Amino acid sequence: MRSALKSLVAIGVLALATACSSTPAKTAPDGSFTPPKLTAQQSLGAGEGQVNLIAWAGYVENGSDDPKVDWVTPFQKQTGCQVNVKVAGTSDEMVNLMKSGQYDAVSASGDASLRLIASGDAAPVNTDLVPSYQDIFPSLKLQKWNSVNGVAYGIPHGYGANLLMYRTDKVSPAPTSWGAVFQPDSPYKSHITAYDSPIYIADAALYLAKTKPELGITNPYALDQRQFDAAVALLKQQRANVGEYWSDYLKEVSAFKSGDSVLGTTWQVIANTAQGEQIPVKAVLPDEGATGWSDTWMLYSKAAHPNCAYKWMDWITSAKTNAQVAEYFGEAPANQKACDNTSDKNFCAEYHAGDAAYYQKIAFWTTPIPQCVDGRRNVKCVPYADWVQAWTAIKG
Repeated sequence: MRSALKSLVAIGVLALATACSSTPAKTAPDGSFTPPKLTAQQSLGAGEGQVNLIAWAGYVENGSDDPKVDWVTPFQKQTGCQVNVKVAGTSDEMVNLMKSGQYDAVSASGDASLRLIASGDAAPVNTDLVPSYQDIFPSLKLQKWNSVNGVAYGIPHGYGANLLMYRTDKVSPAPTSWGAVFQPDSPYKSHITAYDSPIYIADAALYLAKTKPELGITNPYALDQRQFDAAVALLKQQRANVGEYWSDYLKEVSAFKSGDSVLGTTWQVIANTAQGEQIPVKAVLPDEGATGWSDTWMLYSKAAHPNCAYKWMDWITSAKTNAQVAEYFGEAPANQKACDNTSDKNFCAEYHAGDAAYYQKIAFWTTPIPQCVDGRRNVKCVPYADWVQAWTAIKG
């Protein structure tokens, strides 16, 4: 499966994004966040003949990788909009590509979206011009990572959780808590694996929110200095037990197969792939919950082909197409009607699509910014630039 070619490591920072914008976001004295004043498109005109996209691998397939996987060709035939895609490997790359002015839309993850909004590179989206939006799961609409002050800045595409995977023949008892990867005297020293990204600091913060309530962590992406320092300290402690940090799913599958890794962070699609190779693993959602991702198609504020971009956002999130993408990529679809269109009728159940109780336990990636996204005012939270620096120190 090409689904996990997706690399979600983000290196850019909001401060850099706003510095590069001619109309940067404004911060009120109380720390609230106001994006540049931009107006959403009010009506849909004729297509411009093409659309230039930035996307994760597996999101824009035209049959060239697999003849059986093609939702681009029918879109082009129906709309007359030729699709040109640039596959990006990181959120930072996506942010920089959007600033080039050469692209119309991007499939941004939550660790990039606020940067695009703050810099004025992402435009508000008129959801009335996207018929499929009415079928998007309500729990994905107008969230902290894809909206500001009740204004939508994109169309939700797909989502998933970062789970805890373990070798059932080597790890006993079966873990039910993230404490299994954070305990300092772990019996699995050098065989624990963790996701290789600064955003992984949020995983430590989420665990501390449950185990050290005195820290007052309510959102793992909104950490004041004291909370942030505690999360970093936990990860530095964990470092002694980590055998490998992963960002390539094939390497994680290989490590679990060889036994080099027996316990650590994973995605559902990785667990499925490992089980398909007869590796005795199981993936669980720990008692503390987990972090996760929710991707959003966002429109460039100066898009040269906005009408084709709107047509694409509607197409890629429509029930039939969204089902195709979700199954190929390995994530829950955003369109609730997509579950009636998957080839595997158990797919949505396996990925917990629409399972509100399940996803209430997931803290979706959100760009850490100085304006605390947990709603605190007159408090400065640690921005992503510091997360990047800290991650380098954690890994040594």
